[in-house]
Amino acid sequence: MMISLEHVQKNYQNFNLDCSLEVPEGCITGLIGRNGAGKSTTFKVILGLIHIDGGRAEILGRPTDQLTKEDREQMGVVLADAGFSGYLMIKDLLPMLRNMYHSFDETGFVKRCEKFHLPLDKKIKDFSTGMKRKLQINAALSHDAKLLILDEPTAGLDVVAREGLLDMLREYMEQEGRSILISSHISTDLESFCDDFYLIDEGRIVLHEETDVLLSNYGILKLTPEQYEKLDKSYLLAEKKEEYGYRCLTGEKQFYLENYPDVVVEKGGIDELITMRERGEL
Repeated sequence: MMISLEHVQKNYQNFNLDCSLEVPEGCITGLIGRNGAGKSTTFKVILGLIHIDGGRAEILGRPTDQLTKEDREQMGVVLADAGFSGYLMIKDLLPMLRNMYHSFDETGFVKRCEKFHLPLDKKIKDFSTGMKRKLQINAALSHDAKLLILDEPTAGLDVVAREGLLDMLREYMEQEGRSILISSHISTDLESFCDDFYLIDEGRIVLHEETDVLLSNYGILKLTPEQYEKLDKSYLLAEKKEEYGYRCLTGEKQFYLENYPDVVVEKGGIDELITMRERGEL
């Protein structure tokens, strides 16, 4: 298992994390949830950047507090609230990356800088937000890591740049023995990219599902009060009162299509799942 968290706990004054998740080898796993749900805290736990108050956290088969320098070389990391010093230029980073990673592919790194239109002789503080993000991603891909941990890697990128990045990550996954854990506010990125995902809310995992199952089986029911009263509610995951009646989330869309032909059934997706699980009631 590339990543394994078992009831990992981290307690702050106004927030408590209690998280369990796994990322198997060869898998692209998404971590989704609204701002403040616990995504970034979970990433920091996985990387051993904060001490945990309980539970078990392992990465690459080793407890996070026992990771060696060699273990860390097997990881490529992009964090939403971290980056390179703005007073450096990319050409200043090259000797640093060579010293940090024995497998640093300088030729590939420079080629991707050219592809991303990242100048080697311009201070990073003068880069746009999107350029800084591209630089972080380039560095994460530069040393043949087994595991990528990417917190909002597409933030600040336009749709063309995002698709180009995802293509690079798909190419990265073509080699066996690699995995990715990724978070993103852009649901279409995850729906087209991830094998499975975890939904976190108020520090706890409230749902784990394969992406194919979500897209094929989940749906939103729009019901009048009369339809709602007659409905078999066995397969509802969340519901919300609306002006017209009720809006309900189900993981068994086909059941309602077959048995309630007069009910409006819309396609479910990550955005709908987050909205209904966090604002709906059941």
